[in-house]
Amino acid sequence: MVLKDFYEVLSQEKTGDTKFNIRILVNANHEVFKGHFPGNPIMPGVCMIQIIKELTETITQSSLMIQTLSNVKFMALINPEINPELLLELDITTTEDDLVKVKNTTYFNETTALKLSNVYKKL
Repeated sequence: MVLKDFYEVLSQEKTGDTKFNIRILVNANHEVFKGHFPGNPIMPGVCMIQIIKELTETITQSSLMIQTLSNVKFMALINPEINPELLLELDITTTEDDLVKVKNTTYFNETTALKLSNVYKKL
């Protein structure tokens, strides 16, 4: 975890051959939110991208480096004081040339907060 104590995994469920549902709890008291933004904490997009990478590394048991990001759509602001629990749906496939492709949709409650597709290279 790049940011110590930024989030914790509450549950992880494999829902298909390549599909996973992961519930996390974001630490609303983390230092990141004191600067982003004081009095109105908002999850930084780069932090969501890092969380997805870390969860994918855990699932694939591989160190990964981002190759491409596409279809990155932030659809709702995540305020960790109001919605600290997130559901991340991950569809993870690995190619023969050690690329890991991920499609993600992140929700809080019934609200879609993020949709993202990316490709990692195994290190």
